[in-house]
Amino acid sequence: MCTRPSVVRYACYMSNVSMAAVANLSPLLFITFHQLYGISYTLLGLLVLINFCTQLCVDLVFSFFSHRFPIQKTVRVMPVLTVVGLLVYSILPALFAEKAYWFLVLGTVIFSASAGLAEVLISPVIAALPSDNPERDMSRAHSVYAWGVAGVVLVSTLYLQIFGREAWYFLAMLWAVLPLSAFILFSCSELPALEMAKASSAGSSLRNPVLLLCVLCIFLGGASENTMSQWCSGYLEAALKLPKLWGDVFGVAVFAVMLGLGRTLYAKFGKNISRFLLLGFAGAFLCYVTAALSQNAVVGLAACALTGLCVSMLWPGTLIYTAQSIPKASVAVYALLAAGGDLGGSIAPQLVGGITDAVSQSAFFASLSESLSAEQIGLKLGMLAASLFPLAGVAAVLILTRTVRKKHSSVCDR
Repeated sequence: MCTRPSVVRYACYMSNVSMAAVANLSPLLFITFHQLYGISYTLLGLLVLINFCTQLCVDLVFSFFSHRFPIQKTVRVMPVLTVVGLLVYSILPALFAEKAYWFLVLGTVIFSASAGLAEVLISPVIAALPSDNPERDMSRAHSVYAWGVAGVVLVSTLYLQIFGREAWYFLAMLWAVLPLSAFILFSCSELPALEMAKASSAGSSLRNPVLLLCVLCIFLGGASENTMSQWCSGYLEAALKLPKLWGDVFGVAVFAVMLGLGRTLYAKFGKNISRFLLLGFAGAFLCYVTAALSQNAVVGLAACALTGLCVSMLWPGTLIYTAQSIPKASVAVYALLAAGGDLGGSIAPQLVGGITDAVSQSAFFASLSESLSAEQIGLKLGMLAASLFPLAGVAAVLILTRTVRKKHSSVCDR
């Protein structure tokens, strides 16, 4: 069995790319499923909600019961679940078209559970590996996810253009190669020992103000990142009247590229993560406000893309800050952080959708402007409301750094 940390890191990187594939596959295939199987958009949108809810449930279970799981075996089995989920998701709907949606749901639940495990376990595995620069390794691991999103979007779009929508299931089967590779690498590697915590210890950690503030930061970071990643394509198309292809490629793909670029640059040059968190939240706030208020398509496109750069270190940066502030953090701590991030990533995009629907159906807003439709006003107000999450993040980081500084000072005084 290989004992080199680099092999384990590559396995973790491959797992993160697998997460990127399963998180973005369904939205890319919405039109395909609607045309081939007659599935309504409401049911298709439910697949994304099922994905987030399943991950959140896994996060919460591990927050309090991680000590009951054989962690080493769980890490190795995790990519197998992704493979099984993708095969169920691809093969069974193609064979049983009349039950296609229910097999899509089943496959989504299986690979989302695996993605939830990856969120909980990959970060502590990376943190536990011997390294000269743990911050760089953590940032690089998360940058791989961002580059994976860009790659999944571009490869999937190109595949569907060349082979047609009818061959979508081969695309889903193709992405199963990624978790299969991760399984092989994990199976032939010696994993590091991970800190465990019992349910009582996990519960007592909720009284740690530093951890609670870190959970708040990752909640606001997840909200800031996922709102733009899920809405930028539709926002560019509906609110700024850009062609759909521009919204898909320059929306999702460029956002992901900027996300990966920010994490890669931090991995190479970054120091003082608290400053990056503060600047990231402040920059994201300005980008959201600019995108919401701008009438110029180019300015709006640039604001959406630059949001990716600003939010790039909010999620991994909070993990880095937690690892620095809470030495030897247990799996339960990382599970709480993952739950906070997933919760923010679920609530904030739904808030934008709710505001957009409410305004779109309002006669008052319909008569408010001749140049903008009620739907456009709704999207802009939704984006403006979303700017409150990074604005709150600025305050949360300031309070967090002050709390850690006071805690450190009191320890030194003793």
